[in-house]
Amino acid sequence: MTSSRDLSAELAFAARLADAAWAAIRVHFRNLKSVDDKGAAPGRAGIDPVTEADRAAELAMRALVAAEYPGDGVTGEEFPEAPSSSGYRWYFDPVDGTRSFVAGLPVWTTLIALVDPDGIPLIGVIDQPVLGERYLGWPGGARLDTATTSRPIRVSGCNDLRLATIATTDPFNFSPPEQGAWNHLRSAARITRYGLDAYGYARLAAGTIDLVAESGLKSWDVAALIPVVHGAGGLATDWRGNAPKLGGQIVCSSSHAVLEQALLALRRAAD
Repeated sequence: MTSSRDLSAELAFAARLADAAWAAIRVHFRNLKSVDDKGAAPGRAGIDPVTEADRAAELAMRALVAAEYPGDGVTGEEFPEAPSSSGYRWYFDPVDGTRSFVAGLPVWTTLIALVDPDGIPLIGVIDQPVLGERYLGWPGGARLDTATTSRPIRVSGCNDLRLATIATTDPFNFSPPEQGAWNHLRSAARITRYGLDAYGYARLAAGTIDLVAESGLKSWDVAALIPVVHGAGGLATDWRGNAPKLGGQIVCSSSHAVLEQALLALRRAAD
């Protein structure tokens, strides 16, 4: 469907949401008083951490939506879903990469997306405020905003997996078949990096990473990534090569060639 929303206004509002989230998070970064455990999913090691920063940031963003777009729904990681009368819905992951946040590492991000009534993500924001980097995507474009510049971003266009830099957050989160598929990719690629969460997709859009593959994702993990990657000229699919779902397995790539090479392995472990 064609969106009836003013996407330039929505992007400006999404930037305000990211500012509100950082204002709530800033006091807690590298200054946490406690870390709670939501309970790790089956097959995942350790805890599933949540902090006061996660909750405060999501509440701040929800309050802005309720004040300015009261008909829009909200789906966030930390609180129950809010209904939509407009058909549009905001997706929030206030601190994507809470493990990195707890460790004081500046590779966590705030994820913000607006999804249309057909379930298509229209705009996405991947915000890393410690580094001062805000990646925004919309139909037909993507940009990186910093304190001093705002510039278009574009994927690398790398077309050979053997020359690619690839990433996943934690290969130990994969099932055994998924680990086998990932090991195939890792053995073929030039460089492999870990632990980036959504920041890896931001850097794919900006041209320094060529492929990211992950599984077990939730809707709030995925919705913001797709417009940023697509807007920068990249590709996003599930592990079968179909249109990506809002959750589960996803692979994003800098080119059709790298994607097709990766799917030779990933399809063997596709859901």
